[in-house]
Amino acid sequence: MRDLSELCCQNSLCPDHGKRGLGNLRWGAWSGKGKKLRMALCKTCRRSFSERKGTPLFRSHLPEREAVAIFRHLADGCGIRQTGRLVGHTKDTVNRYAKVGVFH
Repeated sequence: MRDLSELCCQNSLCPDHGKRGLGNLRWGAWSGKGKKLRMALCKTCRRSFSERKGTPLFRSHLPEREAVAIFRHLADGCGIRQTGRLVGHTKDTVNRYAKVGVFH
């Protein structure tokens, strides 16, 4: 689980947008399938956002460990098809993650 000091407000209209470690965030509700994703709440603008917002895992439907495995294989130089075989997902799924990561 991530520490709140690693996060910042994702609301572009908030005066604290993009500033980490201000103490303006607190954990709110849970969301996602099985309520496994935490929602952070900004005390300044009173907006909530997913702990994954602003990361390549935002709107990811794969478990975090599987998505990270895809990113690691791609970073190691594995191709799209090879990565798909290694992680047990189709080349189309791997390609979608490659586009949102730093591998495009």
